[in-house]
Amino acid sequence: MNNSIGFRGEASLTYKEKLLEAYPSIEIVMWDERLSTMAAERSLLEADVSRQKRKQVIDKMAAVFILQGYLDSLH
Repeated sequence: MNNSIGFRGEASLTYKEKLLEAYPSIEIVMWDERLSTMAAERSLLEADVSRQKRKQVIDKMAAVFILQGYLDSLH
């Protein structure tokens, strides 16, 4: 991670611009989620969750970390 915007990041920015053209009155918040999967994995490992169960829930857990980070930023 070198703070550069990769292909997926550029695609997200393009999508944001298209959304703003279609819905100019909405606010769109961009959120860096690159470390969310690592944080979720670490949390599940610390909770001694089996590898099979981790594979089943890792994306959901990462989404929780992303949402919680955003909600925390509001305060």
